[in-house]
Amino acid sequence: MDHMIVMHDLRKSYKGKVAVDGVNIHVKEGEIYGFVGPNGAGKSTVMKMLLNLTRPDSGDITIWGKKMEEESSECLKRIGSIIESPYFYEKITGRQNLELHCEYMGFHNKERIDEVLQLVDLRDIEGKTVSHYSMGMKQRLAIARAILARPELLVLDEPINALDPEGIREMRTLFKRINQECGTTILISSHILSEVEQIADTIGIIQNGRLLQETAMSEIHKYQKDFIELEVEEASRAGCLLEEKLGIRDFKMITEDVIEIYDSAASVNEIATVLVREQVMFLGIGRKQKSLEDYFFHVITEDE
Repeated sequence: MDHMIVMHDLRKSYKGKVAVDGVNIHVKEGEIYGFVGPNGAGKSTVMKMLLNLTRPDSGDITIWGKKMEEESSECLKRIGSIIESPYFYEKITGRQNLELHCEYMGFHNKERIDEVLQLVDLRDIEGKTVSHYSMGMKQRLAIARAILARPELLVLDEPINALDPEGIREMRTLFKRINQECGTTILISSHILSEVEQIADTIGIIQNGRLLQETAMSEIHKYQKDFIELEVEEASRAGCLLEEKLGIRDFKMITEDVIEIYDSAASVNEIATVLVREQVMFLGIGRKQKSLEDYFFHVITEDE
């Protein structure tokens, strides 16, 4: 699979403060790339450079095999985007905003407006100016505008901000549908790791302006294996009992009172029985699975 986007050694500073520090990103054609990191990590700055909204101090960006330059307007017409807080003409309706966008993009299929308004569940807004929209409605309108001209690439910066749980679920489903049915490549940033985990094919982790890791979700899933979490008062003694009484050696002392047991053959009931018999006080025991959030903090901790 070819790379649609290649960012090489991107660097950007504002007033002497480094915002992006040597970032290298590779987005494959047809995939959903999850760009994750805390607020202020550099996600929006990278996306602004991708869209020519700001120029890198050094490094370069290639899309569809061509380097992005200041005059790359034709390339940008193939991209739909949301960057930070979306801007609209507040004194006209959502439909009129989308009509203006059609004209700007040279996209003449006005029937598509009804289609995207239905996709984002903004059908009953006729006559209502954007100034009367809630934050969630504005975010839905921004998503409608981003997908209006059937872009080949979607660049979405925190697109589920201001949405309620039902809206988040609906937009997640919509993004997956656009990707699968239309073959649209999606670069989506978020600090809500659980949401990205459900749709992304590849994850890029950024922290303090540096890309720490770029990993396929299939590799992360190997990390996300089931385990038994055991919380005890005497972790060192409990560890000895796991080895001596049950033959369990694949475990790790996480803290002074928490043990993670990775042996797939280990039984919660057997472990609890042995601990009770040996009079080891345990506060909790149960099966768990590591999440993308666990993986994220594992990567962040290793970098410190």
